[in-house]
Amino acid sequence: MATLLRRASLRRAIAAAASSSSSFSESYRQGICGSTFHYRDFSSKAKKKTKSSGTDSGEENMSKKDLALHQAIDQITSAFGKGAIMWLGRSQGPREVPVVSTGSFSLDMALGVGGLPKGRVIEVYGPEASGKTTLALHVIAEAQKSGGYCAFVDAEHALDPALAESIGVDTNNLLLSQPDSGEQALGLVDTLIRSGSVDVVVVDSVAALVPKTELEGEMGDAHVALQARLMSQALRKLSHSLSLSQTILLFINQVRAKVSTFGFGGPTEVTSGGNALKFYASVRMNIKRIGLVKKGEETIGSQVAVKIVKNKHAPPFKTAHFEIEFGKGICRSSELVELGLKHKLVKKTGGAMYYFNDVGFRGKEALKSYLTANESVAKELEMNLRKLMETEAPKEQEEEGDSPVDVPVEIVASETSSEEDLAAAIEA
Repeated sequence: MATLLRRASLRRAIAAAASSSSSFSESYRQGICGSTFHYRDFSSKAKKKTKSSGTDSGEENMSKKDLALHQAIDQITSAFGKGAIMWLGRSQGPREVPVVSTGSFSLDMALGVGGLPKGRVIEVYGPEASGKTTLALHVIAEAQKSGGYCAFVDAEHALDPALAESIGVDTNNLLLSQPDSGEQALGLVDTLIRSGSVDVVVVDSVAALVPKTELEGEMGDAHVALQARLMSQALRKLSHSLSLSQTILLFINQVRAKVSTFGFGGPTEVTSGGNALKFYASVRMNIKRIGLVKKGEETIGSQVAVKIVKNKHAPPFKTAHFEIEFGKGICRSSELVELGLKHKLVKKTGGAMYYFNDVGFRGKEALKSYLTANESVAKELEMNLRKLMETEAPKEQEEEGDSPVDVPVEIVASETSSEEDLAAAIEA
C-alpha cells in the first residue's frame, strides 16, 4: 500500500514538471517571436528614415551654404561697416563713370568716356614746354564750370595766375599750396581728398616733391629711392579715399633720359618718382610738342600731340592733336575746323577758301573767329562731329575684326631633300 502511494505521488510530480516546462517553452517562444517582430519593425523604420534623410540632405546642404554666406556677409558688414562688401550687379551705384572734360574735344573723344574719370589717379608727363600745366589748368576750369572746388599744389613754385585766368580758371575759388617738402605736399593732398569736398587736385610736379631727408642733407649726398618710396606710400594711402570722395588726383610728371639701355629698341626716357604711379594711374597721357603755329613770321602757339599710353576705361594708344595758343590755352575752334575737314563737314578748295554751312571763309583764321563768335554754331558742329565719331568707331573695329590675318606657313622639309629644293620651297 505504501508503495502504491509513492508511485502515485511520483506520477503527479512528473506531470506537474512536464506542464511547467511546456508553458515555459511557449512563453519563451512568444518572447523571441515578439522581439524579432519588433526588431524587424525597427529595422524597416530605420531604412525609411535613412532614405528620407538622404533626399533631404541636398536641400539642407544648399540652405546651409546660403545661410553661411549670409552670415559671413553680415559679419563683414557689422565689422567694417555698410558697403564693405556688396553684390556687383545688385549695387545701386552708377553704371557709367562720371567724368570731367579736359577742355580739348579731340582728347575727350580719344579717352573714350568723354573726359577724365572721377575718383582715379591721372598722370600727365612729357618734355619741357609741352603744355602739361596748361592741360591741367583746363581740367580745373572745366570742373569749376560744374560748380566744383579745385586745389593746385604748386611744388615747383612756378604757377602764373594771369595764365590761369586767361584759360578760364576762377582764381578766387582755387586753393593754392606751395609746400616746403614732399611729405607736406602729400599730407595736405590726403587731407583734402578725405574731406570729400574737392573735385580736382593737381600736383605740379612729382619731380619737385623733395623728401625732408634730402632737404636736410648736404649737397651731393646720395639718397637712394627716397622719392620712389614716398610716392609708393602716398598712393597706397590715397587710393581708397579717392574712390570714396570721387576726386580726380592729377599728377604732372617730368621725363628723364635713360642712360643705360640694354639692347636696341628699349625706352629712351623714363618718368621720375619710381614705378608706383604707373600702376596706380588709371589714365596716363604723354604730351609732346610736334610743331609751331605761326601767323606770318610771328609764332603764336604750338601744335601738340597727346598719346594715351594707359587707359582702364577704354582702348588705349589713341592720339589726339590740338593747338595751344600762348597766353590763351587750347584753341577749341581750331580743333573743330580740323576735325570738320577730316569728316567732310567743312570743305576746303584750292588756295585758302573754307566752306561751312554754304558760307565761304577766306583763310582758316576767318573760320576760327566765326566759330569763336557764334557759340551755338560751334556747339552744333561739335554735336555732329561727336555723332560721326561715335558711329565710325564700331565700324572700324568690325573692319579690323573682318580683315584676314596673315597665317604663318610652316614649311617641313624631308631629310632627303636637297638645299636647292628647300630654297625653292621657301621662295614659293
